[in-house]
Amino acid sequence: MIRVLVADDHAAVRAGLLLILGGASDIEVIGEAADGRTAVDMALEMRPDVVLMDIRMPRLDGIAATAELNGVADVIILTTFDQDEYVFGALRAGAAGFLLKNADADTLVQAVRLVARGDGLISPSITRRLISAFAQTRTAERPEPEGLTAREREVLECLGRGLSNAEIARELDIAEPTAKTHVSRVLTKLGLQSRAQAAAYYAGM
Repeated sequence: MIRVLVADDHAAVRAGLLLILGGASDIEVIGEAADGRTAVDMALEMRPDVVLMDIRMPRLDGIAATAELNGVADVIILTTFDQDEYVFGALRAGAAGFLLKNADADTLVQAVRLVARGDGLISPSITRRLISAFAQTRTAERPEPEGLTAREREVLECLGRGLSNAEIARELDIAEPTAKTHVSRVLTKLGLQSRAQAAAYYAGM
């Protein structure tokens, strides 16, 4: 069962998300928060697998809350805003995914499942141009990938193409657990926090 915390300052939005997620037999919504600070506090206490996080919330915005939850839970930013600053902020904060609120119910449920099993996603409407631009802003900060093995470079390329662990395994003809291990090593070696950041890194190479 995938345990999910929903954070949005609009009660009607939270109710809609709960209705959608409640229809999935493998997802359990364990709590809801109306502001970022409460979301962080609840996540620290309840340890959800995934947090659905709005960006604009009182007390603490969703991006700052996401940064505080690194290593605690995987965060999917769910927002009506797709401006550069929000996309960049979400990636920098370590969000595992970024979806617009106009995503349909099936897309939302699948996003939760993907992130829960260690994959990441960016809304199709968030263009590669934005991710590439984000990557360019980090060129001076990021380490060069010389420390990666040949296989890890292949995995990085797959991450740059947005492939899931299962897709990476098929692409490279390796077991899925092995693909997951390689992904973790790539992130560690490059000092990245999420697959989304790896995609941005690759886009800027």
